[in-house]
Amino acid sequence: MAVDRRTVLKLLPLAPAATAVRPACAALPPIAPPHAIGMLYDTTRCIGCKACMVACKEANDLPAEPGPLADGLWDAPLSLDATTKNVIKLYRDGDQRSFVKSQCMHCLDPACASACMLRALHKNADTGVVEYDPRWCVGCRYCQMACPFNVPKFEFGKVAPKIVKCELCRHRVRDAATRGADGFTRYPLGQGPACCEVCPRGAVIYGQRDELLEEAHRRIRDHAGRYVEDRVYGETDAGGTQVLYLSHVPFEKIGLPRLGPDSVPETANAVQESIYHGFIAPIALYAALAAVLVRNRRHGSGGDAGDEP
Repeated sequence: MAVDRRTVLKLLPLAPAATAVRPACAALPPIAPPHAIGMLYDTTRCIGCKACMVACKEANDLPAEPGPLADGLWDAPLSLDATTKNVIKLYRDGDQRSFVKSQCMHCLDPACASACMLRALHKNADTGVVEYDPRWCVGCRYCQMACPFNVPKFEFGKVAPKIVKCELCRHRVRDAATRGADGFTRYPLGQGPACCEVCPRGAVIYGQRDELLEEAHRRIRDHAGRYVEDRVYGETDAGGTQVLYLSHVPFEKIGLPRLGPDSVPETANAVQESIYHGFIAPIALYAALAAVLVRNRRHGSGGDAGDEP
């Protein structure tokens, strides 16, 4: 059956009503998958050697990005981009300084996956890794706008562009992990993120999220006063992440935003529920619009009558 523009315009006011009749559901706090893996990065151990950046590019077959110094002879990206999934930055304020590693945070409730209309970005139900499937990507870049950490990047320079982000080197996982005598899960060489395997100081380590949290809290207990706020960034921030941070500098100063315990999708759902709950807000809006139309029509009728001879 053909639908003309008049019919479409008649049906548009009914769209909010259709969304309002869906049952309201209470948002549940995000939880980690049963075998969630992740990384723990400790700023007090990082020396800024950038070996992790080199290993990341080699493991993911990414090209070098000549920097502005030394006539472009060095691979020196300044931030995450279409050829860089992992970058080391420097924070400096007077005598206070810190290196910081940036990559995908692999949120427990990822905003990028929530915004992706075709699930090109999705969370692995077992490991929790936020994976990307280019076959379903339409290039809308909603993921870029939704991510509170500004992680996903788009290949603007390619004919068939894709989204680029860290996926914890999931293509390297082959065999099952083993548990060491200390109770910490061990992964053979080539079993996880390349950045973790080459770090000479153990500034970034890889493992099960629950074990990484235990290790982070152990360090806080054993080294009183070393870490700022004595807390682990990512334990509850933005609903929780699988990439965790310990820092001797305030987290906000090294680029980690203060987001609170609610995830971005959870906050968005709460706003939507409050707007459409009981259909009160749309009814009020339509009532206001109707009042404006009636007022304008009356004023218009009065003006026309006054103009008559």
